[in-house]
Amino acid sequence: MADDQLSEVFELVEVRGLVSGGFSVCGRWVSRAALQESFKFMAVVAGSARLMTDGIDAPIELLPGDVAILNNRSRLELAGGTGDGPVREVMPVEDGLSLTEADWTTNDIILGGRIDLNGAGRTLLLEALPPVAHVRASPTSGANLRGSIHRLFDEVAGNRIGSAFAIRQHAQLVLLEVLRAYVEQAELPPGWLRVLTDERLRPALTLMHSQPDQLWGLNELARAAAMSRTAFAERFREVSGMPPRAYLNRWRMMLAQRALRDADVSVGSLATELGYASESAFSTAFKREVGESPLRYRFRVRDQALSS
Repeated sequence: MADDQLSEVFELVEVRGLVSGGFSVCGRWVSRAALQESFKFMAVVAGSARLMTDGIDAPIELLPGDVAILNNRSRLELAGGTGDGPVREVMPVEDGLSLTEADWTTNDIILGGRIDLNGAGRTLLLEALPPVAHVRASPTSGANLRGSIHRLFDEVAGNRIGSAFAIRQHAQLVLLEVLRAYVEQAELPPGWLRVLTDERLRPALTLMHSQPDQLWGLNELARAAAMSRTAFAERFREVSGMPPRAYLNRWRMMLAQRALRDADVSVGSLATELGYASESAFSTAFKREVGESPLRYRFRVRDQALSS
């Protein structure tokens, strides 16, 4: 299933959707912020908002249940409300956010957060999404998304025991539902998200994902996809933005990064598991893809985990 492969990628890139702020406001309002995060998401729980950021020509109207992901943007402006009163400047509350008294019938209720990823994940999401990925809460694909947003809101507003853990889990589910809905609503650019959802290429992807130690050739992959060698190669490059061998190498490096983070396997053993002829060949490929040697990567990410 494509969702299973998407779940695989989620685990490998350490997707963490974190709620970092929100507000409930009645009347005319505006909220502005400079952005440092690579990826920021906003979810409209109730009411509506107009979103502006660098890289778009006109405001994006966000309705109840809509979510927007900002991809590597530098500024954000949200505005909403009606009436004749003055425009109120709103600052999102980041700690002790209390929405238990929010009036869903009159207020605009907004949740916002950042999406934390490891280096591989940042690269993948940067190429998969436009400057603003607007996901609408449509009747077909939006039901699960609306439900996830409401459950996230309930945890944020309820402030119950274990809410911090629950908020992290619900935020990740919101992000997963956003990507699922985005796949259905938008024409995806070439990249990992598009190739994971391509029905014709799925059998070939399954081979590469399940047996990364094999040096899969075009003939074998094309046969699995029931396509000619030429047609398969052309479609794979068109959909993924790279040839099959480059995709397989990237997949291997993502698996290697997880193993170096989470397991105590030796570099030599890992090289063998991933199909490299020698530890040296694996280390060279890893450094070319990741920018540092396998051991340096292991020490750095584990030090970061201990200090966080």
